[in-house]
Amino acid sequence: MPAFRLTRRSSLLLPFLLAACGGEPARTYRPLRYDYLKPIDLAVKSVEVAVGFAPSGVRPDIGSASPVDPVATLRQMGEDRLKAMGNAARAVLVISDASLIRRNDEIQGSMVAALEIITDDGQRAASAQARVSRRHTGRVDDLPQLLYDMVSGMMDDMNIELEHQIRTHLKTWLVEEVAPVPTVPAPVEAAPLAAPRRY
Repeated sequence: MPAFRLTRRSSLLLPFLLAACGGEPARTYRPLRYDYLKPIDLAVKSVEVAVGFAPSGVRPDIGSASPVDPVATLRQMGEDRLKAMGNAARAVLVISDASLIRRNDEIQGSMVAALEIITDDGQRAASAQARVSRRHTGRVDDLPQLLYDMVSGMMDDMNIELEHQIRTHLKTWLVEEVAPVPTVPAPVEAAPLAAPRRY
């Protein structure tokens, strides 16, 4: 039996052939990462993420239909942006909501996260909470793409809102960069000019 060779022309026709056979190539979605943003340096010895929310997986919850997991994406944001730069206490990012809910022709997305500072003796010293949401009403032509865009949009909002709340309520737990003090050049002493020579 002669071997089948994949020519350039046939490779270009492959997506159309797959579509005709009912098998479209799977789409890929860019993972949502936040390590390109400036980290939030905290005066603690460790940073943890605690998830206090679990999607039900049954309607009206449709989080499992999203190409990116909302809970995992929120956790990734915490790991990418919150950095421990101290030698006492610990910071805990508590995720209490990361849901996508569909009721009739409305899809509601919401996220709630709080950063708590826990001292070495187990006392909560301070906290800052951020809450964001997105809503879509009407026809849905491409559910995975819509949910991806909703999660991405909520995460953009969460990055801004959480940092704002941290800088407002946890000022004393921030390690701010100190700009280097510019060095002032030493003054140059003027040498006396020699008297002009007479000829």
